[in-house]
Amino acid sequence: MFALLSTARKAILSIFSLGLIAWLASCTPTTGPTPMINTSAPVQVALLVPIGTGDATDAFLAQNLENAARMAIADLQGVAIDLRVYDTGADATQAAAAATRAADEGAKIILGPLYAEAANAAGIAVRNRGVNVLAFSNNTSIAGGNVFVLGATFENTAKRLAAYAASTGFDRIMVVHGDDVPGAVGRDAIVQAVVKSGATLAGVESYPLSQQGILEASSLIAENATANGANALFLTASVNADLPIVATMLPEHGINPATVRYIGLTRWDITPQALTLPGLQGGIFAMPDTSVSAQFESRYAAAFGGLPHPLAGLAYDGIAAIGALVAAGKSNALSAAALTQSQGFQGTAGIFRLLPDGTNERGLAVAQIQNNQVVIVDPAPRSFARTPF
Repeated sequence: MFALLSTARKAILSIFSLGLIAWLASCTPTTGPTPMINTSAPVQVALLVPIGTGDATDAFLAQNLENAARMAIADLQGVAIDLRVYDTGADATQAAAAATRAADEGAKIILGPLYAEAANAAGIAVRNRGVNVLAFSNNTSIAGGNVFVLGATFENTAKRLAAYAASTGFDRIMVVHGDDVPGAVGRDAIVQAVVKSGATLAGVESYPLSQQGILEASSLIAENATANGANALFLTASVNADLPIVATMLPEHGINPATVRYIGLTRWDITPQALTLPGLQGGIFAMPDTSVSAQFESRYAAAFGGLPHPLAGLAYDGIAAIGALVAAGKSNALSAAALTQSQGFQGTAGIFRLLPDGTNERGLAVAQIQNNQVVIVDPAPRSFARTPF
């Protein structure tokens, strides 16, 4: 099981591990020029994807992102998009060069790149050119200025679940996290969400990312949860790594899921085996509007002969947002103020909106595991007029 741990977290680590200098550069407030478009001509959009990294997975994802973007363009009514694809290569320097070339060639907005360092570099490269970047990353540390992240964020998920837990009486929440980078990022998102929800933070506990480490830490975690009166444990663990051990050992040490609610920052429904874990019975996690995402997957499969990569929908979402704004016929349609309109957009996994700080909110459902089955206990909102965020 734990032989999979480093592989399972490789992609997350590549998204979340950024240096302090890059973080400061991305988050420094800027006042660049406002991007303007010619409303009577096709709008040039640059799609930055990792074609030339030498990694087969990257190449597959790059093609899926382009497919989804072109599918979205075909769905637009009365809006012409001139999509041009650029290769970000294997490092941030190449991503910056690609972004610069795209701006030189007339791009009014950039869709992508995928990885956080590449997106950060691309944003810096075109910051003073009046070009906004809609990155496929979920790393909120790179958000700000002209960079917006489209990926589902820990902050958004934690906020949804903490608010729901508090509203249903599970208002003394302990955070339990792995001691790696994603675990720390998840911990911080949960702590912030718990405080904002009005619930009580009933402690923060960590464990080493090894089977033996979790076995040894479980007893102390359970002891402290009981001593602090926690009635909910908010876990950062993922189903293909640390979750099976965590959700087995904590109940064995007395954290009964019948009285203490387990909450998941990650999706628990991606493997059937997770639905049978003792600690997850009655537990909750967040997921997108599955009826909407199923429609996208079906249409993509019909068009391209296979199911899309889970991240492909982000490219469709980006084009859908751009198209909706351009359709209004305003020359400043792609400004930061326009991108962050409060009503948001309809995407491949439900509603979403970009926020002034460069992060995003997505409409999520709350799901519960009942008798080894996933049951939606609070549906995803269909508009931001009345949301549980």
